[in-house]
Amino acid sequence: MRIVTSTKNGQQELGIVIDDRFYSCSVIDQNLPTTMSDFLKGGEDTMNQLQIFETALRQGAMNRPYRLLDDIQLIAPVPQPTSFRDAYAFRQHVATSRRNRGLDMIPEFDEFPVFYFSNHQSIQGPGPVQCMPLHLNQLDFELEIAIVINKPGINIPAAQADEYIAGYMIMNDFSARKLQMEEMKLSLGPAKGKDFATAIGPYLVTKDELEPYKVQPAAGHIGDCYELNMTCKVNGTQVSVGNFASMHWTFAEIIERVSYGVQISPGDIIGSGTVGTGCFLELNGTARIADPNHKDQWLDLGDEIELEITALGKLSNSIVLYHS
Repeated sequence: MRIVTSTKNGQQELGIVIDDRFYSCSVIDQNLPTTMSDFLKGGEDTMNQLQIFETALRQGAMNRPYRLLDDIQLIAPVPQPTSFRDAYAFRQHVATSRRNRGLDMIPEFDEFPVFYFSNHQSIQGPGPVQCMPLHLNQLDFELEIAIVINKPGINIPAAQADEYIAGYMIMNDFSARKLQMEEMKLSLGPAKGKDFATAIGPYLVTKDELEPYKVQPAAGHIGDCYELNMTCKVNGTQVSVGNFASMHWTFAEIIERVSYGVQISPGDIIGSGTVGTGCFLELNGTARIADPNHKDQWLDLGDEIELEITALGKLSNSIVLYHS
């Protein structure tokens, strides 16, 4: 299923997308949850219930009024997450970024998956991203995948952790690199370099949609893994390409680490970290090694950023100046 949150008359509206049609949950059946928060709290029961209706609609076994996808305004599929963690799970990104700074690959990367907390109140969906002037100093995209949890748990072994995932989304963790680098000299963060905007969407895609792309994880790892192409275009020009299957630590292993001694809850979002080549910070550093005269590229006002991932859709955002 492709589950979305839209806005109608200023109110959030949960629904599903089938081809180019949007079906509101409140119209499909009055007993269905009408917000993503309530849907995720319902766990497998609400997931299975909605799946039955989606199958019936897709097969023509039932009819419900719908609106065309082009006529609705999508926001973040999970507009009010309970928390937001972002991992550091792609070896290529970590190794290349360190090499570009003259550093060896850090051996601890292979010992456990690491993550940081970011601002769950700054989650947004497709559309304009408002930036303050300091954010525009080396503003960057980050090409990632995110999951959302729909089952509470603590001390979850990786072998069982995929059962806690409701679905997958494209994620763009916008980064103000100059702010980030300044604050991390103090061995804390990232904080102000990250907390202003993270975009997810346009859909929450359930695991059944990804079955045709399932592959084995890397040797020595466990958990679901999918062959999904990942690209980023800026103003129509492709700047980044990667694949979800290159993720070193699986989401199952990340959940095991996250839940160690800590309760995870329905509505928690976890990002994968940046795929290899998936940000200007990495791309610029690599280009400077090849050409010392390389002129760095960063995002600027008016830029259009489009992330596309196989089976997960396209997430489009634009950069605008903050206004109250």
